[in-house]
Formats: sequence, C-alpha cells, structure tokens
Amino acid sequence: MHRFASVRIAAPLAALLALAGCGSDSAAPAADEASPPLFEITNADGETEGWMLGTIHALPDGTNWRTTEIEAAIDTADLVVVEVANLEDNETIAAVFAQLAYTPGLPDLAMRVSEDKRPALFDLISKSNFSAAQFGSTETWAAALQLAQVGAQGDPANGVDRAVVRDFEGRPVREFEGAIAQLRIFDSLPEQDQRDLLSGIITEAKQLQADPARLRNAWLTGDTATLIDATETGIMADPELREALLVGRNRDWAKQLETMLAGDERPLVAVGAAHLVGPDGLPAMLSASGYTVTPLH
Repeated sequence: MHRFASVRIAAPLAALLALAGCGSDSAAPAADEASPPLFEITNADGETEGWMLGTIHALPDGTNWRTTEIEAAIDTADLVVVEVANLEDNETIAAVFAQLAYTPGLPDLAMRVSEDKRPALFDLISKSNFSAAQFGSTETWAAALQLAQVGAQGDPANGVDRAVVRDFEGRPVREFEGAIAQLRIFDSLPEQDQRDLLSGIITEAKQLQADPARLRNAWLTGDTATLIDATETGIMADPELREALLVGRNRDWAKQLETMLAGDERPLVAVGAAHLVGPDGLPAMLSASGYTVTPLH
C-alpha cells in the first residue's frame, strides 16, 4: 500500500474544508454559552418528525457542547443519520484513498498552482509530514486534503458525529453517503476544480493561522452569520466547488431525508454545521417542501 495510505480522512469531506478541527485556545466560550445549531422538524399538523444537529468533526479535549435540548433530541429520536456511519474503519477508508489518490506521471505539485502560490505551497508542505517529491504521483484533490490537515489541532476522536453515533448504540445508525462515496466526489472533480481546491487550501491555511478557533467558536455559540460566511467565501466562493461539495449534496440529502420523514421513525440528522445554514442548507430545503423547521438554539 502507498506510504500515504494512512492519511487521516476522519473528517468527512474535511468538514467542507472549513469546519474541521480548529485550534484549541484560551478564548473558548464558557460551557453555559454552548448553543450548536439544532432544529426541530414538524409536519403540517405540528407533529414532530425529527431533528437536525449541526456537528463539527474534530474538537479539542474537554469541549462541552452538549445542551439540554441536544440531549433531549438524542434521547427521543428513533435513529440517527450521519454523513459516514463507520468513522472508525480507518483501514478500509485508507485502502480506498490509496486506490483513488495516486496516478503515475503527474506533473510536480508546484506546477499545478499559479507561480504566486508556490512559496506558500512549499511552506505548507514543509509543515506537513511529507516532502514535495512525495506528492509527485498524488492527484491534486488528494494532495489538497492532505495539506488541509496541516496545523489542525482538534481531535477527530472528539468529533460530535462520533459521539452521537456512540449515543445511539442499540438504535439504528444510517448514513447519507459513506466515506467511499465522499472520496469519489473529490476524485470525480475536473482537474481544474481540483487545482482551484488546492489553491484555496493554500490561501485558507494562512487565514486559519491568524484565528484558528474562529469557526469552532462560531459553531459552539451558534453564530449563524459566521457559519454562513464560511459556506460562501474562500473555497466555497468557487461555484463549481460549492455545487459539488455543498449544494448538490444537500439536495440529495434532502430527498433522502424526506423519504425518512414519511415513515414512522423520527430521525436525528447529525451532519456538518455548514449543511444546516443559509439559503442552500437542509433546513431551507425542507421548509420549501412544506415542513416547519424551528431552531431550538
């Protein structure tokens, strides 16, 4: 297996490359200020059909995100729906990554970004566990994912999605996509979009250094404006990437969720917070289909 096969792909779609593990710092909100995005879904008769919780896929140790409302939703729901059900199956995910991520004869990674981006690219590589030469046969999307993890201090073991899945032991756990399907989303991007992704990662790495806890704290306190901004700027300002990584997936998930809501079981949907905010988020899509979606935080 390729030496890169052990790369950590624990955060689905790198948490939209924005809401992945943010650095731990002393400015974290107090526990009594926790208010992660949480919604109740009701039908036309006012009956509760399910809940949606915006998650973050990696957190520093000791982050207290559980609220009374979140605990009630976890206790009451009949099943949980996540992006990836088996986040612990690192061996299988690594094997698929190795199969998809490498193609012999690719140009040097530096030649896949504009000349002005190259110094920052080499700086990012120097902070990683890899050398520039090791990226020679790595497809651009895979290199972008690997470099997106440089400097991330949150631990995927503390991710909210993992914690919620553990809470549902003995109850059904379903997934919208699965890790393999998520990797294939990247692998199917046109090369130019992959290069745009890599360029965006390089730019956002510097911004993350300036305020590493900004998005984590926005998620923890329910700062919707900041979360929406993260889905519309940086990498997500690119229309093709936004469609592939966010909006198109939300449409697919909304269809799956409507089918679930038509049944007797009441799901708790626990997906990355970026999927639950703004006009293209799941709450907006469900509202357009006739459901009432009410924030509980």
